[in-house]
Amino acid sequence: MSFYCCLLLLGVQSAVGQASNKIIIEYSDFADVNQIEIPDAFLLTGNVRIIHDGVRMFCNKAYYFQKENYVKAFGDVRMIQGDTLFLNSKYAEYNGNVKKAFATGNVVMRSPEMSLTTDTLNFDRNSQQASYKTYGTIINKDNTLKSKSGTYYANEKKFQFLTAVTITNPKYVVKSNHLDYYNNSGHSYLFGPSTITSKENFIYTEKGFYDSKKNIGHFLRKSYIKYKDRLIEGDSLFYNRNIEFASATNNVKITDTVNKGLIKGHYAEIFKKKDSMFVTRRAVAINLVDKDSVYIHGKKLMITGKQGQRIIRAYNNARIFKKDMSGKCDSIHSSQTTNITQLIGKPILWNFENQMTGDVMHLIGNDQTQKLDSLKVLNNAFIVSKDTLGTGYNQVKGQNLYGKFRDNKLYEADIIKNTEVIYYMRNDAKELIGINKNVSSRINMTLDGNQIDSMTFFTNVDGDIYPEKDLPENARQLRGFVWRGPERLLKKDDVFPEEENEMHDKIIKASKAEMAKENTPMKIRKETLDYDKNNPTDKPIIK
Repeated sequence: MSFYCCLLLLGVQSAVGQASNKIIIEYSDFADVNQIEIPDAFLLTGNVRIIHDGVRMFCNKAYYFQKENYVKAFGDVRMIQGDTLFLNSKYAEYNGNVKKAFATGNVVMRSPEMSLTTDTLNFDRNSQQASYKTYGTIINKDNTLKSKSGTYYANEKKFQFLTAVTITNPKYVVKSNHLDYYNNSGHSYLFGPSTITSKENFIYTEKGFYDSKKNIGHFLRKSYIKYKDRLIEGDSLFYNRNIEFASATNNVKITDTVNKGLIKGHYAEIFKKKDSMFVTRRAVAINLVDKDSVYIHGKKLMITGKQGQRIIRAYNNARIFKKDMSGKCDSIHSSQTTNITQLIGKPILWNFENQMTGDVMHLIGNDQTQKLDSLKVLNNAFIVSKDTLGTGYNQVKGQNLYGKFRDNKLYEADIIKNTEVIYYMRNDAKELIGINKNVSSRINMTLDGNQIDSMTFFTNVDGDIYPEKDLPENARQLRGFVWRGPERLLKKDDVFPEEENEMHDKIIKASKAEMAKENTPMKIRKETLDYDKNNPTDKPIIK
């Protein structure tokens, strides 16, 4: 019987060896050409070894269809392609003409970098693609991937998933319905609704990139990063998990989910571990105070500190607005701890019809009610309002001004040291009685309906009430008087300079055009790909 088997195998090899694309039976313990189970096939059993064009196949039993150049293999099937791809299964079929393989039953495909376990697999050697439509698990050094189906591109070392896939990493879990994963680099390209969940945060994107080796990512299209106390949104998000750093570009919105505060701009950097963020390009911080939104703008915004201890710094052409108050200055410093908002550098403040100026201004909130409580204007305090029925201006000046607010309206003010007054006095019928012009050491004034109701002068009072005709026009303005009514911010968008509004319109237009390109290829930001070249462990990326 052994002699017969050897002759048979030699005959087979001689016949099939005439053509290079023919399958070669290298060895088998037993071969039967006349078996009746499948008449058109050779039956090979025991230590079967098969060779075809760089692939070696091992199994316990095989049927070889010589005319079709086809093999069916059973029991402990192994296929080896070079030293890079290994396939194990209980059953397999291989077509030498089209160089395609089919494997089923505890299928395991391995390469030096990963292993894939599934139930059924198709492998096309021409395109070097392996695909499965039964649940599969891929394991490599960094991640475990599970999916309903998938395709492996051996030349690119890439997996593509077009149905539900989950990547499990010790630090996070990725879920998507369309994901391309490069095994060597650990790069993931996410398309359609996708999430990355970790202990620190939750990331959502509909077009994104993530590097599992560097732990950095770039996310586009409806993307956001959600922490316990804040939500970060933008057209383009960069994220570094190692230092919990994020940057956002265009249509940036950062929501304080605890205090309902909001920060907007077109570029932002957020250091979560340091409780700090930097925002620029039409930057604005919006906070809720006594059921009213307060807008703080600066060319640059810095927000630092833990929850309840936050400090907002706005600098370069800073502005503040709420429906009953607005102001401008060089910079603004607002602290949750002290409940003080400082307007620094040529500040001007409008409260209804009252214009106030000085060297430094402090708006002070009430810790219990969170309402605006009081105002300090330090050095060169000056308050001006238009005379309601005439063309003149009521004016009060002194060294310092201390005001009190009720329902966000200035209802009382003390002006101290070297005070001067020009005040248009009217009776109940609104008729002009005269113009009060005097100096004193201190003035207390009360306001009703944002109009001066009463004025009380203290110590060294010197002045008089003049009939209108007896006080020349050039004597009706105190030294340093400047009326800046046209500069007053009347609506929330007035906090932005015109050039920033023009930039904003261009960005919105470009964003809409980009969103309309549904099939735009994913372009990874250069900062993402090169992030670790300079080892910027704390270094922000500022555009």
